[in-house]
Amino acid sequence: MDIRVNDLCKSFGDKKVLDHLSLTFPEGKVSCIMGPSGCGKTTLLNILMGFLEADSGSVEAMPAEKSAVFQEDRLFEEFSALTNVMATAAKTVTAAEAGEHLSRVGLGDSRNVRARELSGGMRRRVALVRAMLAESKVLFLDEPFKGLDEETKKTILEYVKEAVAGKTVIFVTHDDEEASALAEQLIRLEPIEAAAVES
Repeated sequence: MDIRVNDLCKSFGDKKVLDHLSLTFPEGKVSCIMGPSGCGKTTLLNILMGFLEADSGSVEAMPAEKSAVFQEDRLFEEFSALTNVMATAAKTVTAAEAGEHLSRVGLGDSRNVRARELSGGMRRRVALVRAMLAESKVLFLDEPFKGLDEETKKTILEYVKEAVAGKTVIFVTHDDEEASALAEQLIRLEPIEAAAVES
C-alpha cells in the first residue's frame, strides 16, 4: 500500500518548516527527497519514522516495521561488524548471508572487527548492510552515502540498488548522482515560500 502524507504542518517556534505538505510514496519504489538545507527533509523523515509529532496533518499506511540509515552510524561500538548486522537482521537471515553482504561492500575481512575500530567509511557500510537486512517493510535513508569516497560510493550504490529492489524506500540526499542512480520518484522540497513538486 502506498504511504500518504496529508496536509502536514510542522513549526519550531516561529520557524515554519513544513506547511500543508501532501505527498505519496508508492509501495515498492524508491522515492528520493531533495532540496536545500533547512527545507524540512530530515524533519519530514523524523515525522514519518515516528520520532517527531506533526503540528497537524496525517500520515496514512505507514508500516510498523521500519529500518533506517541515519546521518550518524549508530552502531554498537563493542560489537563486531557482523554482530551489528545480525542484531537487527530478519529472522530468516543467517550469519553466512550477513557475512556475504559485508563482503559485497568490501568488509569481508573486517566482519569480526569491533565497530569502534573501523574507519568512518567502513562504519557507514556496516550501517547500510544492517538496514538492508533488517526486518522492515519501509526503509529510510538519510544521507546514507555520507563520508564515502567516490570509488567506494559507486560500489555501494550498486549494492544498495540491488538490495532495495521491490522495497518501499524513502531516501534523502543532496547529491544528484545518488538520486539518478536510485530514485524512481523524485520529490523536491523548497523553502516554505515555494511548494513541493512531485515528478
